[in-house]
Amino acid sequence: MIVAALCVLALAMLVLGFEMLLVMGLPAVLAKLAFHPNMPAVIIPQKILGGVNVGTLLSIPFFIFAADLMARGVIAQRLTAMVRALIGHLPGGIGHTTVGSCMAFGAVCGSAPATVAALGRLCDPELRRAGYPEKFSLGLIAASAECALLIPPSITMIIYGWITGTSIAALFAGGLVVGIVLGVAFMALVQWETWKVGARRGEKPSRAERLGAFKAGAWALGLPLVILGGIYSGVFTATEAAAVAVVYAVFVEMAVYRGFGWRELVRIAESSAVTVAAIFILLAMGALLSHFVVLAGVPDIALALVKKLDMNWVSFLLFVNLLLLVAGMFIDPNSILLLFVPTLYPVAAALGVDPLHFGLLVTLNICIGMITPPFGLDLFVTSSTLRRPVETVIRGIWPFIGVNLAVLVLITYVPAISTALPRLLL
Repeated sequence: MIVAALCVLALAMLVLGFEMLLVMGLPAVLAKLAFHPNMPAVIIPQKILGGVNVGTLLSIPFFIFAADLMARGVIAQRLTAMVRALIGHLPGGIGHTTVGSCMAFGAVCGSAPATVAALGRLCDPELRRAGYPEKFSLGLIAASAECALLIPPSITMIIYGWITGTSIAALFAGGLVVGIVLGVAFMALVQWETWKVGARRGEKPSRAERLGAFKAGAWALGLPLVILGGIYSGVFTATEAAAVAVVYAVFVEMAVYRGFGWRELVRIAESSAVTVAAIFILLAMGALLSHFVVLAGVPDIALALVKKLDMNWVSFLLFVNLLLLVAGMFIDPNSILLLFVPTLYPVAAALGVDPLHFGLLVTLNICIGMITPPFGLDLFVTSSTLRRPVETVIRGIWPFIGVNLAVLVLITYVPAISTALPRLLL
């Protein structure tokens, strides 16, 4: 009864617009008072600080800083130029370039909003010149940025790994496959739209132009190769890879490409610090909430309910998908992880669901939530970056949501897509 009351309280605070740190923190404090009144009050600050005092989480500020460096610099432009030189002249090539560029940039930043901000202004004019409708172009940019949450490195997967103890390297390997599957599905939709509207091809570059694009972008391409190659060869961990990404990005942007100077570097660091602070406040409150969720026996209650309803893993994952899809319409990605995974993960494990499979299913649901009206974050990032009405972005996003749902069904009920490569590599 008390657990239900706390859940209702959290939901009411969410609907009333309270900050997420209060939505998670206040019910946790009340749970402590209700279930463990004799527990020392000092346990609350201990859990808040101890929850984020984890080495794995050091990778988050590094990857965020690296993403901001590349978004403000020229690495994004060089990666886009390379993809355009390779496939831009093919039927649907400009649309495929948008998807491929987002996948390539996602492989060095792990942030969907940063991908929209970095590539939106580059890709939108090209798509419009090729003849794609405005709403389709905006929807394609917003949706393609999702790949940044799936293609490693992914901040979402790092947080999931921290919550559940799942190998981040294994999650990255599985995310690479799922991200490619989603990217190919988007390209199929681009091809259909190309035939429907008769979009024009880009000009075929000469061999010299193609070589020039690859030569100019070699340093940019080196970053994902260094990060992923270092992780899977065992040279360094995911956390060390994040630090290497920052050093590499600073060197390439300032010494090689000369995209900005020291003053701009300081401004970028300040912006990244604000983002990191907001994320870590949520993580700290999430750690506190998770502690009292476990002490209150919420996972055991959920498991008992699943058994009472006679759910198997098939019906349970359907329920998880529906729950997370609805949550994604209203709640930011990090809060979804912190609110739902501590309860859902033990139930999934009890039903025999592979942690890697479950993690990638959760991540893909979060990706879909970021482009789902009414409050999908990337809808508003796309609108503000390209200065277009958010209503236009929403009108263009529906075909991509349909593709996402089809891929989600595939990922949900064919676990080998998520787990085959991690098992092969690790």
